[in-house]
Amino acid sequence: MLVVKESGRKTWILRAQVDGKRRDFGLGSVDDTSLKEAREKAAATRKLFRGGDDPVAMKRAAAAARRTIPTFKEAAEQLHRELDGSWKNDKHRGQWLSTLTVYVIPKIGDARIDRIDTPMIVDALLPIWLSKQVTARRVRQRIAAVLDWAHAKGYRPGEAPMRSVAKGLPKQTKSAGHFAAMPYANVPAFMGKLAAAETIGRLALRFTILTAARSGEVRGATWGEVDEEASVWTVPGSRMKAGKTHMVPLSRAALAVLQRAKDLRGGSAGDFVFPSPRGGALSDMTLGKVLHAACGKDFTVHGFRSSFRDWAAEQTATPGDVVEAALAHTVSNKVEAAYRRTNYLEKRRDLMNAWAEFAA
Repeated sequence: MLVVKESGRKTWILRAQVDGKRRDFGLGSVDDTSLKEAREKAAATRKLFRGGDDPVAMKRAAAAARRTIPTFKEAAEQLHRELDGSWKNDKHRGQWLSTLTVYVIPKIGDARIDRIDTPMIVDALLPIWLSKQVTARRVRQRIAAVLDWAHAKGYRPGEAPMRSVAKGLPKQTKSAGHFAAMPYANVPAFMGKLAAAETIGRLALRFTILTAARSGEVRGATWGEVDEEASVWTVPGSRMKAGKTHMVPLSRAALAVLQRAKDLRGGSAGDFVFPSPRGGALSDMTLGKVLHAACGKDFTVHGFRSSFRDWAAEQTATPGDVVEAALAHTVSNKVEAAYRRTNYLEKRRDLMNAWAEFAA
């Protein structure tokens, strides 16, 4: 029937008996729906309730479902919260969401997660795909994780279309390469430059080089991890890349750096060894700035681990397993890893003392 309301608005209505009750179903306004279209909708509605379905309830459920499907931004934030506790450290936790916030969410963050398709993903990745290759690949993995999570939650009909995304992106021909490392022969002169002035940043970099540690391990070091009497720094597994506790034998030079850090800033067991001037740990940019200011070349802090590795290989007779243990590298051979019961601490102590004598 055609219903004309007091306002003058005209609407098509289907009135029918459903389970013995009179029901009215709206079919659209006259302005938007022709008589033919209204009859077709009426026939489809009758077919639904004859089959046991309630068209009104189905329409309401569909509308509710549309309201509950999150946007990409909401889905990413929810997944990030659910992953809390699985992160190895705060840096990884922060980077996971921050890269999406910087490179993806401004482009597709407001789009519903079930409507994210291949062209949208490709368009988000293209600006950084060739210029920031490592970051771009990580962002791609994180986009895929968000979409796969949404599929598992029932928000998307399918998983992330990453195979087709790969087809839509240009080939990354530039090799990612290795961290730029200072030749080990140049390290002693560079250490002399660092020692010319004493700041927390310079001391932290000297300690990083002397221990062949990762910068994040040094920046997060607390006095409670340092046993000066035993000359050992014990890094808990929660702060190690491999997730296992790592004991670092400390040379006399490394202990001297710790003493100077204590003289400058003091600190008790729970305090950072190399604190930021504003409190808390040093930022991940600080050591890089110190390095570039002191040498003016495009080397990286992480590259000093390669400098140490090259020195050990070319200037000592230390077995490779001992050097790898000093670098806290995991054993790639699972059978060998299962049977290895030593951390070569005393052999590593000799190695680190020799490195300190060379470098400092």
